[in-house]
Amino acid sequence: MEKLLVRNRTRNAVLADAAEVADTSATRRRGLLGRDSLAPGQGLWIVPCEAVHCVGMRFPIDVVFLNRKHVVCKVREGLIGWRIAGTLRAHSVLELPAGTVKATGTQVGDELDLERA
Repeated sequence: MEKLLVRNRTRNAVLADAAEVADTSATRRRGLLGRDSLAPGQGLWIVPCEAVHCVGMRFPIDVVFLNRKHVVCKVREGLIGWRIAGTLRAHSVLELPAGTVKATGTQVGDELDLERA
């Protein structure tokens, strides 16, 4: 699976250095289900995507919603199992280990760069 380096250009911080890409129906549907955790530096970029659910998730995640220009339009920190989050303004979603958003200072309006790792 393709890996990405995700950098917050606004804050000069790296959110992930090995984010996977979920860009097919099957990979978007599966998402992070079946995993026990995400290690620091890992993540999942789901594209296209406006909403995510954590039904069946075994660990909390930070969720960053991006518009088509990769500008952050919404952030949900520490999303736990059996919760849903979304926004119609999003074109894609970045799922990260819980605590990543706080550690990097990422917030609405920040510009992200997604590059092949």
